[in-house]
Amino acid sequence: MEGETFLWLIRHATVEGVAGAIHAADARADLGDHASLVALRQHLPPDASSYASPSRRTVETARALGLEPELVSEFREQDFGDWTGRRHDELAATGGETYAQFWQDPAHERPPNGESFADQVARVRLGLSRIGAGSATLVVHSGTIRASLCIALDLTPQAALRFVIDPLSLTRIDRLAAGWRVVSVNQRVA
Repeated sequence: MEGETFLWLIRHATVEGVAGAIHAADARADLGDHASLVALRQHLPPDASSYASPSRRTVETARALGLEPELVSEFREQDFGDWTGRRHDELAATGGETYAQFWQDPAHERPPNGESFADQVARVRLGLSRIGAGSATLVVHSGTIRASLCIALDLTPQAALRFVIDPLSLTRIDRLAAGWRVVSVNQRVA
C-alpha cells in the first residue's frame, strides 16, 4: 500500500441496556454525553475517510459525530456466539466448565459458536489492509481497537487484551512505510 495512513479509532458511546451483558449487534448507543461528542467531533480531521463496524451502536455514534461511515464487517466486535445477550454474572453462575475454560485463555478460547480474540485480530488485520493512504476515522468497538493495537505493536493477542478502551475514547495509530506508530491510546478528549 502506497502512502501513509493516519487512523483515528473511536470507541462507540456507552451501550444502552443491562450492565455486564454481552451486547448484540443491534444494541443502541447512549448518546446522552453531548459534551464528549462535541469535543471529540472537533478533534477529528475534517477531510478524513470514515469507517465503522456495522453494529447499531457504532453507526449511531458515528452519525452523532457528524460522520457517514462506510460499514466494514471486519471491524465488528468479537463474536461471543451463544453467550451474546447474556450477562457475565449469569454465565459465571451457570456457564459451567465452558465459561471457566474460556477465561483460562481468553485470547485463544472460543465461546460456543463464537470466535476467539485471536480470530478477531486476523479479521481486523484484513479490514485495516483495505484502508488507503490519508486520514481515516474508525468508529468501532473496544475489541477492534485492542486488535488494531495488537497489529501495530506486534503484540500477542494475550498482551493486547491488557489495554483499557473506554467509551468515546480516541486511539491514534499511523501506518507508515517503515511500520506502525502509536500516537495515543484511550485518550479522553475534553
